[in-house]
Amino acid sequence: MPHDTTVLNATARVLAEAAPEADRTGQFPWTGIRAVHESGLLESTVAVRYGGGGANLADTAHILAALGRGDPSVALISAMTIFNHLGQAGKNHWPEDLYIRLLAEGKQRPLLLNAARVEPELGSPARGGLPATRARRTANGWSITGRKRFVTGAHGLTHFLVWAHTDETPTRVGTFVVPNGLPGIRVIENWSSLGMRATGSHDVEYTDVEIPAEDVLDLNDATVAQQDNRAHAALTLALTALYLGVAEAAQAAFIRFAHERVPTNLGHPIARTERFVTLSGEIDLLVSGARQIIFGALEAGQSDAEKFIRARLIAGRQLREAVQIAVRGIGNPGLSADLGLERHFRDIQSVLVHAPQEDVSISILGRAAFDRWNRDETALSSYSTGVPVLKTA
Repeated sequence: MPHDTTVLNATARVLAEAAPEADRTGQFPWTGIRAVHESGLLESTVAVRYGGGGANLADTAHILAALGRGDPSVALISAMTIFNHLGQAGKNHWPEDLYIRLLAEGKQRPLLLNAARVEPELGSPARGGLPATRARRTANGWSITGRKRFVTGAHGLTHFLVWAHTDETPTRVGTFVVPNGLPGIRVIENWSSLGMRATGSHDVEYTDVEIPAEDVLDLNDATVAQQDNRAHAALTLALTALYLGVAEAAQAAFIRFAHERVPTNLGHPIARTERFVTLSGEIDLLVSGARQIIFGALEAGQSDAEKFIRARLIAGRQLREAVQIAVRGIGNPGLSADLGLERHFRDIQSVLVHAPQEDVSISILGRAAFDRWNRDETALSSYSTGVPVLKTA
């Protein structure tokens, strides 16, 4: 169920106050994470059968949009845990004892889970291929060895969900639940991105890290272990909502500046000039339009992957453009850290870098369009009308 907007707004305010310092230092954003934990939002998607609120994907997007207005780095770290609870609510794929133990742990401190999937050689699993990271069978469980890239929240995670192949014949591929702090885990501090600096998405190296035999999810034959980019389309669209929050924060900064800036040659706020009214309208068209696109798709309750992918790309591009207009419209003050727009501009650049990346998503849509044309041509051939018919998705 959706959370009270009072809770969302209050939590977002705490995040917003701490965001500039977290961005400046790049340190793990504990102030924001603790606020999300204390508000109950980290556990918002825990299934009702476990005593949770059972928030759905559209509810999750509303939460992420609010957190994104405060600090998108905190929102992204939180999203990984929120999505994992949502996955367990639907698929029930966690070992029951392990999951219940983690929920109990989450009552005492922020439970932070994230998948460690990308590798230096392989790149993103969204492009295909199997992990080099190995899970070796031991007398007591598994021994994990490998290196992962872009592990969001690495220093603060309670558990890494490490994608690896087994040393069995034939090999299997699965996600191994590795508690942080075990011997053999090394965080390599190499995250130096333009934006989303406080996510701390460093590399993590695992060297003979031992875990119990039962602490593994979705252990399958390697031939069926490829990532299905279409299957996660709705989830990826919901993730885009946190960048909606970034753009809304940028819009608010633009409007505040327009009302507070009173040039002596005008004698009144620049918000009353036609130029800034027009700029405000352009920004609103893109930002509010993206909000309609995101929530319109998520709340429709459909399962059409192409519609979710299309919505994500259109909304993401609009959000990026809106923040650019705000910065360009204000000029030099927009590039100053004091106003906050400069940080929002850097953060919004990440809106479409999450897997599947923009080019992979476009390819999915392109193939689907070709497939529709082929089906239509086959259907039309029996009529021999010679008149082409274009069907929309």
